[in-house]
Amino acid sequence: MLFTEVRGLPVLVPDGAGPVGTVTSLTVDVAAGAVSRLRLRRGRFRGETALPWEAVLSVGPGAVRVGSAEAAESAPVHHELLGHRVLTENGTARGTVLDVAFAPETGRVLAVFTTRGEVPPDRLLGLGDHALVVRTAWAVR
Repeated sequence: MLFTEVRGLPVLVPDGAGPVGTVTSLTVDVAAGAVSRLRLRRGRFRGETALPWEAVLSVGPGAVRVGSAEAAESAPVHHELLGHRVLTENGTARGTVLDVAFAPETGRVLAVFTTRGEVPPDRLLGLGDHALVVRTAWAVR
């Protein structure tokens, strides 16, 4: 599944009380190579919160189901991956992030798609305010 397919989906809980919010983005732990948090907006004036990925039961084309919204925390520091610059560890520009493929069952990152090609997850080094940093020897698939 792609990050762009998840953004905007309603977040539902098992009791069927209706959506608890809408997905705004996913936070990636680059070192682990996986999604660490689901970020959601709970309403127009309630701000953004985040749920640990472990709270996610399923991700489908129509909704994200979570076990409970009780684990929601105020949204911690987040670096948006989509639209971020891509730099090698030597500082060479390698395009911009267009999308990220991930396994919806586990949150594992499968690939990062950039304007210059596909970056495998084992090439990711870090994500900060300025850029996604990748190993110099990344190969476009």
